[in-house]
Amino acid sequence: MVEMTGLVQVAVQDATTALLGADLATAEKVISADVEIDRRHDDLEARCFSLLARQAPVAGELRTIVAAMRMIADLARMGDLAAHVAKIARLRYPEHAVPEPLVPNFTLMARVAQEMVTTAGRSLHERNAHDAGRLADSDEEMDELRKSQFRVILSSEWNHSVEAAVDVALLGRYYERIADHAVIMAARVIYVITGLLPEGENWPVA
Repeated sequence: MVEMTGLVQVAVQDATTALLGADLATAEKVISADVEIDRRHDDLEARCFSLLARQAPVAGELRTIVAAMRMIADLARMGDLAAHVAKIARLRYPEHAVPEPLVPNFTLMARVAQEMVTTAGRSLHERNAHDAGRLADSDEEMDELRKSQFRVILSSEWNHSVEAAVDVALLGRYYERIADHAVIMAARVIYVITGLLPEGENWPVA
């Protein structure tokens, strides 16, 4: 699972490179690499089902396996979202999908998303509930960046096409959902460690 998290980290980073740099080769690399993330998901899911069927785990072990199945689903979805970003970059090539006024916003949004995936993976690897708990605060920052995007798109100063506005809305949603899945993953790390799911409006656990 930690290795799978590393693949997702790379996917998010490369998707951002493709998006902001109009880099077709990197976009194709991200789209192709999603196959490996999906393969890891299928392999890990099968191993979890095998453990459930053959070992009949209870208590903490059962909690760990069930949480793991949900976390690998979150990781697979993050990989899919990174691929969606890369597909928009590919679609608009050789043009840039992100208009110049929003490049700083997306640069920061991508950095926050990458850091959240990294923190989720590290908290899983180190079984660190404290680091996992910090992700809810990072998600608030992501939400504010998303709101600022809409303020730019809807302002009277927006002089780009409707198509560009749709691209920006979709891309912002993809990064926002990557962050949401990182938070959900962190909540499940906390659950594995403590036996309790974190509570509060900043924890979008689903």
